[in-house]
Amino acid sequence: MTISPEKVWFDEDNLWVLLSDGRTIGAPLAWFPRLLRASKEELQEFELSVHGIHWDNLDEDISVKGLLAGRGDQTHPKRNRAA
Repeated sequence: MTISPEKVWFDEDNLWVLLSDGRTIGAPLAWFPRLLRASKEELQEFELSVHGIHWDNLDEDISVKGLLAGRGDQTHPKRNRAA
């Protein structure tokens, strides 16, 4: 069963997503710097897909899988610095 986003909304500090399985998941906007810096109008210009949310003008993609795993922006993930 593929879990997909059905509705997206924002409060001052968070992104909220209603999922097709009935769960609502929230993530801090601080996890997504492009969204954090975006205007309210820019935040509303998204497209939903089976796998996530896309903001064309902001060049941002957020997958349901990433949200469920608790991952924020993966553009520059921390490098493994094992000694």
